[in-house]
Amino acid sequence: MEIVMSGIAKAFGTNQVLRDVNIELKSGEIHALMGENGAGKSTLMNILTGIHKADAGTIVIDGNETYYATPREAELAGVAFIHQELNIWPNLTLLENLYVMRPIKNGLGLHDKAAMLKEAKEKCAELHISLPLEELAENCSVGQQQMTEILRILMLDAKVIIMDEPTAALTERETDTLFSMMRKLKDRGVAMVYISHRMEEVFNECDTITVMRDGRTISTCAVVDTTVEEVVKAMVGRSIDEFYPERTTNPGEVVLEVDQIQPMGDFKPVSFTLRKGEILGVAGLMGAGRTEVMRAVFGVDKSQQGHIRLHGQDISIRKPEDAIAAGIGFITEDRKEEGLILDFSIADNITLPSLKSLCSKKVMNKGRMATFAENLSKKLGIKTSSLNLAAGSLSGGNQQKVVIAKWIGQTPSILIMDEPTRGIDIGAKRDIYDLMNELTNQGVAIIMVSSELPEVLGMSDRVLVIHEGSVAGILDRAEATAESIMTLATGGK
Repeated sequence: MEIVMSGIAKAFGTNQVLRDVNIELKSGEIHALMGENGAGKSTLMNILTGIHKADAGTIVIDGNETYYATPREAELAGVAFIHQELNIWPNLTLLENLYVMRPIKNGLGLHDKAAMLKEAKEKCAELHISLPLEELAENCSVGQQQMTEILRILMLDAKVIIMDEPTAALTERETDTLFSMMRKLKDRGVAMVYISHRMEEVFNECDTITVMRDGRTISTCAVVDTTVEEVVKAMVGRSIDEFYPERTTNPGEVVLEVDQIQPMGDFKPVSFTLRKGEILGVAGLMGAGRTEVMRAVFGVDKSQQGHIRLHGQDISIRKPEDAIAAGIGFITEDRKEEGLILDFSIADNITLPSLKSLCSKKVMNKGRMATFAENLSKKLGIKTSSLNLAAGSLSGGNQQKVVIAKWIGQTPSILIMDEPTRGIDIGAKRDIYDLMNELTNQGVAIIMVSSELPEVLGMSDRVLVIHEGSVAGILDRAEATAESIMTLATGGK
């Protein structure tokens, strides 16, 4: 299937979202669509799949001008959109999710589970994927749910598949499986639009890159004919010589000592220190236990043993409230599920952890709350027309800034940041890196858990490497390299 979108324009009220956008999709091609959050990527794909109607421009599919009225019509025609927020029913099995819109029925008009299971297993075998088809979706990993969504669309004989940040919540193994599947689809002539901020994935897996900025198409070229630096410049409108700001802080005295903490499960005792004004990077392979260790330190999960000392004094952290009272903040890996209340306003999310200090005699002080939220919003550079809008209406980068704002409002002395830049664009990443530098200059100590090795190398003063639930080593900035970190992360010495 060949698709040409020309001169596409779209406005929501007075907000002109798209202006003269052009993109061409070819059969058997993986086409990366890149740009900062708010560039218009999802809106463009929503127009293609019938969620929105363009104000101007044309869509030509296989030589015929074609417009879909609904996403269902687009799917039936072979054009499917796998959104970042998966369309999965958690209370149904994976098999039921696959056939909820098109069940196979027997001669009596009843659902033929055996036939559906047989067909689904054959399709899984064909694509070399394994799924627990009779397990409830809520009990399955995000990767398994994502594969189910992809499989559902393939069983509709999709000819064009749009994937929005498909690897944002996948493990390395699940990501490898996804890419293997994509290559098989490409060989069969399926066209794919791959929306991602991950440069390594784009340059390894895609054929063509179209960059959007401020609602316009800036460039389209073959991956082999461009570089990361050129793509970044096209995305942000300026050259970024360095992704990471220079670290100028000299870490001071030890402020946190974690001594023999052992999270529940298959973990060994973990010990490390954190210094004032330091960024301690935490690296390791997916599933190594990085997040679990930090959750135990913060009191989210129980520990089998261990002690924590803050400024030389033993403290007891049995629950997150104890950690917060001690001046420790925790920006979680999953901002949508654990970091934000998406249907609350931006202002309410920012002020929520600080309500006690913003109340007068247990009565909410609306004026103080509004000023508090406004000041932090400006400090973080949160882009929104109103702080009264729902947090869920923001782009990923701005949602992350809201999460950070609410913790900064607590004025923590220690901040744990778990995957602080996951799923956000390059410009927003740089904003967060600059903020981390500013915080450490003020004496805040930061623990940064990250799956991105360049981020760990670019921002850390020291690197704590976790391997299979234990500390494999701690590297100073001068000795931390991609090779030394990966050697430790994979069990080497």
